Amino acid sequence: MNQRIETLVNNIEKIIIGKRESILRIIAAMLCGGHVLIEDVPGVGKTRLVTALAGSVNGKFNRIQMTPDVMPSDIVGFTMINPETRKFEYREGAAICNFLLADEINRASPKVQSSLLEIMDERQISLDSNTFTLPRPFMALATQNPVETYGTYHLPEAQMDRFLIRISLGYLMPSEEIRLLDSSYSEEKENLEHVLTTDDVVVLQEDVKKIFIHTVVKEYIMNIISATRSNENIKLGISPRGTLGLRLGISPRGTLGLSAMSKAMAFIMGRKFVTPDDVISVAACVLAHRLILSPNRTEQYATQKAAIDEVVKNTQIPVVG
Repeated sequence: MNQRIETLVNNIEKIIIGKRESILRIIAAMLCGGHVLIEDVPGVGKTRLVTALAGSVNGKFNRIQMTPDVMPSDIVGFTMINPETRKFEYREGAAICNFLLADEINRASPKVQSSLLEIMDERQISLDSNTFTLPRPFMALATQNPVETYGTYHLPEAQMDRFLIRISLGYLMPSEEIRLLDSSYSEEKENLEHVLTTDDVVVLQEDVKKIFIHTVVKEYIMNIISATRSNENIKLGISPRGTLGLRLGISPRGTLGLSAMSKAMAFIMGRKFVTPDDVISVAACVLAHRLILSPNRTEQYATQKAAIDEVVKNTQIPVVG
């Protein structure tokens, strides 16, 4: 594994137990300059993981607790007249930072959710004919509880597509949860040290872009993507009707995301080239949340992840020399 990434992972694991795979994926998303949606039940450490990542990098971290009364100006900022100069001045919102945590994003109104679209895609804020560029690196991380629906607003597909990955943490193993009972883990949160600077992250992001990806691996990525777009025309032999049953396939943004995450995973593992295993390891977290299953075919899959797993399983793995 890359030495600097190993140091970062070890630092995060001081307060996050038993979630190394999730930590690696969220770091890979950071190296791609992408955004992360953490979807899981309450109390499994979603917010704590984001706080640990931001605390390990010497950057500005802002957290906003999403509720129905949050306004777009709380995120993007606003302009007001300075009584002394009698000129309009910009007052920064929560988005002017390196790491933005939108906690329980599905509790914010659709108007507030829409204010994040330009921020996540263009890394800028357009307000009153002015454009404000966000600092580098910038990463939006959101959490949501998929179980409770009362008082929540479903994230639209356009918003979901802007998240590079969606991950779930899940419960700890009993042995890991016993370690969690050690009081030192709660104390470590306050003493977490910075092991990377924002400049370090920008350099690492540029290094990831240089990772080589062979034409054969690119074709493998496209075969996976194309399988989700073919819908009723593709015969995979995975149901009595022999069809995939997807209403919306993967967008070109998803194709770029899968390629970028594959490069990031190769970099993390200390390689200068991408292998099919890198693609397979991140396919579900990059692609699953971008799918929409056909209403009359949802009995085929328990989850969107199951559909992607089936597509990957039925896509021939290339041999790269």
